[in-house]
Amino acid sequence: MPENNHAMTVRRADGLGQAHSDTLILRCHFAFADYKTPEYGHEGRLRAINLGSLPPNGSYALGAQANVDIITWLQAGSVQAEAEGFVPETIHAGGLHLLCAGTGVNATTWQAGQNGASFIQFWLLADTEGDSPKQESREEFPQMEDGGFRIIASGFPEDDPEAMESIADGAPVALSGRNRLLHAQIPKGQGAAYQTTQGRDLHILVVSGEVALSGTVLSCGDGAMLEQASNVVVLATQDSIVLLTDIAA
Repeated sequence: MPENNHAMTVRRADGLGQAHSDTLILRCHFAFADYKTPEYGHEGRLRAINLGSLPPNGSYALGAQANVDIITWLQAGSVQAEAEGFVPETIHAGGLHLLCAGTGVNATTWQAGQNGASFIQFWLLADTEGDSPKQESREEFPQMEDGGFRIIASGFPEDDPEAMESIADGAPVALSGRNRLLHAQIPKGQGAAYQTTQGRDLHILVVSGEVALSGTVLSCGDGAMLEQASNVVVLATQDSIVLLTDIAA
């Protein structure tokens, strides 16, 4: 059962669902493919968060998709992302690949390099239909000096450095909906804070380490959804990496 703390719902790593794709088993925070559970449908514009590991040269393939943004963030190793109609792109640990399916992409494959790969995929629903498909990728993002949250994917025009006339290294990839994905590498004993607008849902995923969130301890692989939240403070009790999704409720 999920743990509820006020407006926060926690899913522990050892209680995640499993979805199957050929020989790959995805660990799922929300219902996905053959993991069907009404209790854990999608949340707002956040359709899925899936954790997967590929053996050396192993692959993960998807069939036709439309009107969804699929963000693949590499935790370890490397993958080559090959979407129909696009040039293949290779990403390494700390980098990400974005596929905005738009009107439709018939097939996409992620193939691991010689050392395998561990990845986390975020599926975010687009705000509008009829957009042309596109892809973007980024190498590892520069770390914030204070260990705070860095926006690595965004559908908000104001987050585009070009809009601020100051091109910066590590600009976020552009999403099709008004959503954000943020990354924080937080040293032990320090914290990271994030402020957004009213009426948003915030999802925290602990990639590594251990953090405290509103008095609740979250360990590696744990996730927490804060509904109708406009701010969050994450305190690291160990050196930690955290991914935060800011989505329309």
